[in-house]
Amino acid sequence: MSNATRTDPQSPAPHPADSHDLIRVHGARVNNLKDLSVELPKRRLTVFTGVSGSGKSSLVFGTIAAESQRLINETYSAFVQGFMPTLARPEVDVLDGLTTAIIVDQQRLGADPRSTVGTATDANAMLRILFSRLGRPHIGSPNAFSFNVPTVRASGAITTERGTSKTERKTFTRTGGMCPRCEGRGAVSGFDLTALYDDSKSLNEGALTIPGYSADGWYGRIFGGSGFLDPDKPIRRYTKTELHDLLYKEPTKIKVDNVNLTYEGLIPKIQKSILSKDREAMQPHIRAFVDRAVTFTTCPDCDGTRLSEAARSSRIAGTNIADACAMQISDLAHWVRDLDEPSVAPLLTALHHTLDSFVEIGLGYLSLDRPSGTLSGGEAQRVKMIRHLGSSLTDTTYVFDEPTVGLHPHDIQRMNNLLLRLRDKGNTVLVVEHKPETIAIADHVVDLGPGAGTAGGTVCYEGTLAGLRTSGTLTGRHLDDRATLKPTVRTPTGQLPIRGATTHNLHDVNVDIPLGVLVVVTGVAGSGKSSLIHGSIPAGADVVSIDQTAIRGSRRSNPATYTGLLDPIRKAFAKANGVKPALFSANSEGACPTCNGAGVIYTDLAMMAGVASTCEECDGKRFEASVLNHHLGSRDISEVLAMSVTDAQEFFGTGEARTPAAHAILNRLADVGLGYLTIGQPLTTLSGGERQRLRLATHMADRGGTYILDEPTTGLHLADVEQLLGLLDRLVDSGKSVIVIEHHQAVMAHADWIIDLGPGAGHDGGRIVFEGTPADLAAARSTLTGEHLAAYIGT
Repeated sequence: MSNATRTDPQSPAPHPADSHDLIRVHGARVNNLKDLSVELPKRRLTVFTGVSGSGKSSLVFGTIAAESQRLINETYSAFVQGFMPTLARPEVDVLDGLTTAIIVDQQRLGADPRSTVGTATDANAMLRILFSRLGRPHIGSPNAFSFNVPTVRASGAITTERGTSKTERKTFTRTGGMCPRCEGRGAVSGFDLTALYDDSKSLNEGALTIPGYSADGWYGRIFGGSGFLDPDKPIRRYTKTELHDLLYKEPTKIKVDNVNLTYEGLIPKIQKSILSKDREAMQPHIRAFVDRAVTFTTCPDCDGTRLSEAARSSRIAGTNIADACAMQISDLAHWVRDLDEPSVAPLLTALHHTLDSFVEIGLGYLSLDRPSGTLSGGEAQRVKMIRHLGSSLTDTTYVFDEPTVGLHPHDIQRMNNLLLRLRDKGNTVLVVEHKPETIAIADHVVDLGPGAGTAGGTVCYEGTLAGLRTSGTLTGRHLDDRATLKPTVRTPTGQLPIRGATTHNLHDVNVDIPLGVLVVVTGVAGSGKSSLIHGSIPAGADVVSIDQTAIRGSRRSNPATYTGLLDPIRKAFAKANGVKPALFSANSEGACPTCNGAGVIYTDLAMMAGVASTCEECDGKRFEASVLNHHLGSRDISEVLAMSVTDAQEFFGTGEARTPAAHAILNRLADVGLGYLTIGQPLTTLSGGERQRLRLATHMADRGGTYILDEPTTGLHLADVEQLLGLLDRLVDSGKSVIVIEHHQAVMAHADWIIDLGPGAGHDGGRIVFEGTPADLAAARSTLTGEHLAAYIGT
């Protein structure tokens, strides 16, 4: 009977547990989503497309991933939750079928001086264990090879109770690998004394050239009236003792003009008052002084390796841990493969797998000692991916934010294979992406739009890739767009010579960069593009460099404050209403007194994480009620700050609210494709590409003659690339020289001159493999870039 049951052709009823094959989202209203509903298949690769600002991130990160993380956090004890950010429930009616979400975004890795590629992954930890087991001479535990662990010695009395208590002195030692001189940083800071004072003058003549230390200021009076120094003697005639007192004297109580004060040498005083602050947060004149005065040199004790002498003395097959970390990862993988030691076989297998993942993902050109703060957003994202490639987790949701950023067309195929591998392990993979090469591998496509900001937030299309092509949506229409080569290219007006460039992996490169034209620098990831442009072109007064690093600012900062747009707006409101401009600033007199102009109230819950709630007094508008009675063109200030750039352009362009100064800034924001941004939106909510375009809009008014842009197509929809090309053309036609580091074939095709680096990455790159026009590059097909460009333009 049991046999008959087994061969019954009727398939058994599906198990109820197998029926949850969809992630269902109904009624999502996060940011600009308009009551959006969508069903996503699990264990498939879904790509989200749509113009910048259409709501892709709001749906994927702000709704699905945010709710998944919130539910996971709620499983922890109240004590543990206290150390985690409190996540509000997203505005959505139904979210069903969620699984654990792992977010792999493009946030830069921390720029802590002791954080490297090796410490950001498990590679360093495994190498340290390997050296503690196999290194000769044996010097101690894995800590002895860590540049983050100092050597510590302590001694004290210890009482042992055995029959009669006995007290004895014991000495405890922990051996760390940190270089004692540079404290694991690899560099030591010094001061250029010529930037601190003019030694031909006396203190009374204003010898000190530090900001705020003028002869008649407080600091000048303290040094002049200290009694240790002769205020009328030129500093170059000081004795050794006087010079030591001026520069290094420890804090000493003194009296100047009957006021009790503390005197301290210049260098410790500057270290405490200026150097303890974040460089980016300094006022421009202070930052310029720090850049002049502070010199960073390679630590002479450890030669920049960050490690103590003992850690460097222990070797495996003639190589110490500093040598291993300095190797290119692809070479290190070969070195590990050649080690044959049965006692650590599982460790070698795991280490080899991690290093192979680096190579496979296209990061084999990095070294483990590369500071993590120097990685681009795309590189940081791929380093984070390495942690997940070997993961044993299945049935999780991986969320990627433009994984192709910073990738040459040649490398995109590799990335696609990795995304498919994650899916084939039984995971749900959600990808926000603009590149057609990655959209092509989707099992399911969700196209959001039709426009950006308030004009977006709806699902325009959901289904297969073939369906998207024929759907008639903006993405569908532009999916097969191919830029054409320009019939004629511009003639350079001059050239910028670079000679003997050796930054990072560059092999003594000589190149003449033409000026007055659109130059595109290209090559595979790690070929040396950034090293050549950022490392070899001096950032002088004439060079404006615009990259995607985070914009410094508090949660009160927004596009209006960052671009200077708020000033003309406040003045226009003040003039129309006959009041002070300060009333229309949420950081000044007009601020809501309850929330101090923040719009939200932050409640600190001691041991638990703080909670942010909308201010009930101003309802999140940030201004006190009386300010909102003042109008300009029938709008109050909070309504103006809630406008998109496009709406504000119209508002300040004509009629009663016409303000030419504001209109000029808004035109620049629209020019760079940010028409959909709300002018009062916090800067912390912007993507890397949006931050770069905001910077570009701000710098377009600068006088700089040469603009350097680092991948300006990041985060741009296929339809917007055309607008960006028009903007680059306008910059060049206005007499600027534009140098763009870019992988997008449309930008390459539009260039007047291409410089292609390669042929590979790391030590296989760093050479110029082509210089010339795009047409010549495509015709020659002599490089990887040439082949992909030729295929793209269809020659």
